Amino acid sequence: MIKGFLLALGLCFSAQLRAVETGFYDLSFPGMDGKEHRLEEYKGKVVLIANTASRCGYTGQFEDLQSLYKKYKDKGLVIIGFPSMSFKQELKSDKEAADFCKLKYDVSFPMTRRVEVTGDKQHPVFQYLTKKGPAETQGEVSWNFEKFLVDRQGQIKARFRSQVEPSSPEFTKALDGLLKN
Repeated sequence: MIKGFLLALGLCFSAQLRAVETGFYDLSFPGMDGKEHRLEEYKGKVVLIANTASRCGYTGQFEDLQSLYKKYKDKGLVIIGFPSMSFKQELKSDKEAADFCKLKYDVSFPMTRRVEVTGDKQHPVFQYLTKKGPAETQGEVSWNFEKFLVDRQGQIKARFRSQVEPSSPEFTKALDGLLKN
């Protein structure tokens, strides 16, 4: 009985240790193309991750995100949009969400399949983003279009809430600083 308890305790500790050791580049996401994409594909790049929704008051931020992507992708910027139903403002299917982004905003940066960014079914990327970075970047996602900036080494460097637009001086200053390094 003690042997079983110690084995169970060891397995539990091992799982906790692996969770702590998980890095940004160990994570993956389901692409709109139906394939699983590993974040390690983006090593050496600045990654901007935003949870998105097609029927939100902030949906117009797709325009700014696409503009930033076109302007900075050759300088090492990758943007990944994570459509989410967490706040009940996304279209009913992955295809509808993808079509909306492409047709309305000409989005060309990677988009994931719809995921949850809060709650018990929170996608692992958002578990990492909301729990592993500096204190000022931690905490639950409170609405659509929250934006996380990750540096070229896979470290979370900044988080911007929904109301901060990607074209704002505050955001572009942070992004420019990461792209220069």
